[in-house]
Amino acid sequence: MRFKPILFVILWLAGLAGVLSFLLVDLNALMAILPIPAGTEIPAITPALKLLGLIQPTVILSLAVLVGVTLASKVGLSSPVAEAAAGGGQLSSAFKPQIIPGIVGGLAGGVAIVSTASLSRPFLPSEVITRIAELGKLLPLPTRLLYGGITEELMLRWGLMTLLVWAAWRLFQRAQNKPKTGCFVVAILISSVVFGIGHLPVAFLLLPEATFALTLYVIVANSIFGLIAGYLYWKKGLESAMLAHMLAHVVMLTASYFGAYF
Repeated sequence: MRFKPILFVILWLAGLAGVLSFLLVDLNALMAILPIPAGTEIPAITPALKLLGLIQPTVILSLAVLVGVTLASKVGLSSPVAEAAAGGGQLSSAFKPQIIPGIVGGLAGGVAIVSTASLSRPFLPSEVITRIAELGKLLPLPTRLLYGGITEELMLRWGLMTLLVWAAWRLFQRAQNKPKTGCFVVAILISSVVFGIGHLPVAFLLLPEATFALTLYVIVANSIFGLIAGYLYWKKGLESAMLAHMLAHVVMLTASYFGAYF
């Protein structure tokens, strides 16, 4: 199947908006909450350094979008709204079937993350809880929605999950015309755990000597949402997973406001 350059550009630009949203983060304030040894000189984060920091996520985004554009249609996965935009179709018709599942998934995922945090709180050092709360205050809403809701879904679902489905199909179900349910289930599980593990570097910045409780919380909480997002991508389309991811962040912010989350 031929490459779809217009679809690639649409999705890449959407993901790039999330990457660029990190320019809104006050990195100097972020550095101030990290456990850096006393007396260590911390250089100021200049705009040039912030731009350099965007190179790695942009490269990962580009590869993920390329993988999805190349393989998604081969395994029965899709990004209905982006594909409609690329082909001149009706965006509202493409998005409408994804809205309710996305809302339900976002609410369920947000509640699951908040609930996991509540169960984990007694096992987390108070210092970590304080730093997590401070980190949350430093992440602007646009960054949460654009990077979390769009860029991460492009990387983890559109890129990684699609690749895993395709690989499992070609390795274990080569005789089948299309991948069966098992390929999708395995891909959802693996991509969800990777999604959870991918949040560990930030957690370890907050506490260099990370505890088992902190590691378990980060992986479990994010993996639970990864399962929901992966299912939505499989059954409804990529935008449904994006909507759910955005709404989950809204749920977490709301819970934080009322003191029910970090």
